[in-house]
Amino acid sequence: KIHRNPASAMKIAFSAISLIFSTAVTASPFVPKLSSRALPSLSSSAFLSPLTSISFPLQSPSSSPSLSSSTTTHLNMSPLPECPTIPLRDGTPHHAIGFGTYKVGYIPPSSSAAASATASNAPLRTATECIADALKVGYRFFECAEFYNNEAEVGKAIKESGIARENLFLCSKVWTTTIEKGEEAIRARLDQTLADLGTDYLDLYLIHWPVPTHHISAYKTLEKLKSEGKIRNIGVSNYVIEDYKELLDSGITVKPAVNQIEINPFLYRKNTIEYFQKENVVLQSYRSLRDGKAMDHPILKTIAESHGKTPAQILGRWCVQHGFVYIPKSVKLERMKENAEVFDFELTAKEMQELDNLTTPEALETFKALYQKCVNRDTAKDGTMEGVKMDITID
Repeated sequence: KIHRNPASAMKIAFSAISLIFSTAVTASPFVPKLSSRALPSLSSSAFLSPLTSISFPLQSPSSSPSLSSSTTTHLNMSPLPECPTIPLRDGTPHHAIGFGTYKVGYIPPSSSAAASATASNAPLRTATECIADALKVGYRFFECAEFYNNEAEVGKAIKESGIARENLFLCSKVWTTTIEKGEEAIRARLDQTLADLGTDYLDLYLIHWPVPTHHISAYKTLEKLKSEGKIRNIGVSNYVIEDYKELLDSGITVKPAVNQIEINPFLYRKNTIEYFQKENVVLQSYRSLRDGKAMDHPILKTIAESHGKTPAQILGRWCVQHGFVYIPKSVKLERMKENAEVFDFELTAKEMQELDNLTTPEALETFKALYQKCVNRDTAKDGTMEGVKMDITID
C-alpha cells in the first residue's frame, strides 16, 4: 500500500528502523539490552548518529552507592563492535570490556599456578584457539603482556580472523626483567611485541610493576616511544598511590592514562580507587572474577539468583557499574559468552553496597604482602626487599 500522507509514511519507516535496531542490539552480548525505563526519548535522528551515547552509574567509593545519582560515566556504543567505551584522558575510546590473555595457552614458569600445571595431564588449548573464539564472541580489546609469553599466538589468531586493525584495541605490558635492563631492552621488547601481534602500533603500553629504582626511567622511555608513534597511550600497572606520586615528582611529561590493578568486591581499595579516579586515570580491573574462587559466596549467589544471572556475571556487572574496565578471561567458549553478558541488567544500590563491603582487613594485608613481593619479581633483587616501599596506602 502506498501512503500519500508523508507523516504516516515517516511513522511507518521509523517503526521499521526501531524494530531493526532492537533486533540488532540483542544479537551481541556486548550491547546493553536497555529497557524502556532506561532508554531516553528517541527521535528518528538518533538512529542517524554513528555513536549512540549511553550512561551507566558511576558510584564514588567515598559515598553511599546510589543508582539515581547524577554522577555518571558516559560510555559510547561503537558500531564495530557494539561495545561500550570509556574515554581516556586524551579522548581515546577504551573498550569497557576486554579479554585477558594471562595463562591462555601458556603458564609462565614463575606464576603461582606453574607447579600444579606441570603436574596436570590435562591438555591446554592453544592461545590461538582461545583468541579465535574470543574474537568470534565479539571481544575486541585484548590485554597482553611480555610475561604471558603468548603474544605471537594472539597475533596469529588476529591475522587469521581478518578483522581490521582499527577495530581492535591492543594493550601490552613490559616485564620487570626488561624494565631493569633499561631503554634499549624496552625498545627491543616493544619491537618484538609489535611483530608478534602483527601491528605497527599499540593502543596502550603499560609498566607491568613499579620496579624500584627502574620504573621511572622505564616510563620515560615509554614517553619517547609514544612520541615516535609506536604507542598511542601509556600507563602503569600495579601502582599504589605512592608509586604514582613518585612518578609525577620525577618530571614526566605525559601522565598515565591507565592503572591496571586487581579490583573485585573482595579487594575493593576504596581510597586508592578514588584517588586515581580524581587523577583522571582509568582503572583496568584484573582478577575481576577472582580466578573463580568466590563463586559460592552466599551474598554473590543470592544476588545472582535474584537477577537470573551467574555469580560471574554479577562480578562483571559490579565492575562495569563502578566504571572500571572489566577484563574477564576464560579458555572456554561458553564462559567467554557468559562473562560478556553484563550489560542487560543493573544491580540495585543495596546490592552494590553489599558487594562493596566484602573486602576484609585480611585481604588488604594479603595485597600488601603480594605487592612487596612482586615489585622485584624475576629481577636481580628477586626475593629481597631492597628498594621496596614499606609504608604504602593499601585501602
